[in-house]
Amino acid sequence: MTAIQLNAEVYRTLGVIAEDEGLLRQALKYLKKLAAKKQDETLMTKEQFFAKLEHAERDIAEGKGKTFTNLDDMHAWLNTL
Repeated sequence: MTAIQLNAEVYRTLGVIAEDEGLLRQALKYLKKLAAKKQDETLMTKEQFFAKLEHAERDIAEGKGKTFTNLDDMHAWLNTL
């Protein structure tokens, strides 16, 4: 079943229970639970972001940073990631 077909089936099924507020509440609770499982792992809190910056600054101070003499070298290195 494709995502479009699944989406349509979800809406059809919600239509069946649309008149029952109790069932809709149960469906919403479960859908929220499912949505919480699918979090974007690339998102971070403000604290995590600043901790990463501090770590990077320490690395640079210790000479662990990466430097480039020109833009082409930087692009070549970035393409390897």
